[in-house]
This record gives sequence, structure tokens and C-alpha cells, in this order.
Amino acid sequence: MSGIPHEAWVLIADGEKALFLKNITDEEDPNLEVVRKEEQDNPKDIDQSANRPGRMQDTGVQQRSAMDDTDWHELAKERFADDLADLLYKQAHKHRFDKIVLVAAPKILGELRKTIHKEVADKVIAEVPKTLTNHPLDEIEDLLRAELV
Repeated sequence: MSGIPHEAWVLIADGEKALFLKNITDEEDPNLEVVRKEEQDNPKDIDQSANRPGRMQDTGVQQRSAMDDTDWHELAKERFADDLADLLYKQAHKHRFDKIVLVAAPKILGELRKTIHKEVADKVIAEVPKTLTNHPLDEIEDLLRAELV
């Protein structure tokens, strides 16, 4: 891979935000422009949990163990990855992009790999396991130029 081709899309995502970018220039000097933004309100798990973890009876006399509580924050991140996969499928189906670079936090990238449709997977030209959602566009361009040599 030698860069981001003209008109190729770049998805920059973490568990709560996603930027859809398009390269409006050539591979040597990418100029990414924002096509779409997606954001999810995902408060910390403690703010989403309604009560303390449940308890269950153990096999011993008078023993009780705490059960793991659902991590709502992590669950929301996984759902966000699923939503992104659906959105990518719809955009690919509308022929909005022929090539795409996926740049996401490693865990989100793993979720995306599991959930993206084959039609989208066939258009993926590179994957970068990094969290770049809070970086300015010029830094993202520089980082990707260095990464995709």
C-alpha cells in the first residue's frame, strides 16, 4: 500500500465517534475532507449502571458471591461498531466509495472486522489500529502518509 488513492474514503473511529473522510487529491499528498460525522452519547459505565452487582448462592454454607455486572459502556462501544458496519454497507451499496481505509482503536477495529459485510470488506485497502478521532485533519493526513508507505 503506497497511500490513500484519489476519492478513497478513510474511516476514523473509536467506540463513540466516527469521521468519514475522502481524499480529494492524490496518493502522494492526501487532502482529506470530512464527508460525515457520527457520534454516540456513551456515558461511563458507572453512570449507566442502575444498581450494584447481584449476588448468588455458592455451594458452601453461608457463602455468596458477587456476579459480574454488565459493562454498559463497553456494550455501547460494540453496538456503535455494529452501527458503523451497517452504515458502511449502506454507503458502499450507494457506490459512495470504491476503496476505504479503516483507522480505529484496536478493539473497535476487531469488532468492525467481525461485523462488516463482504461488500465492504472487499473495498478495504488498509487497516490502521490507532485511535485518531481527536486529532486534527492535517495530523491525520501526516500520520496516515507515514503509516501507509
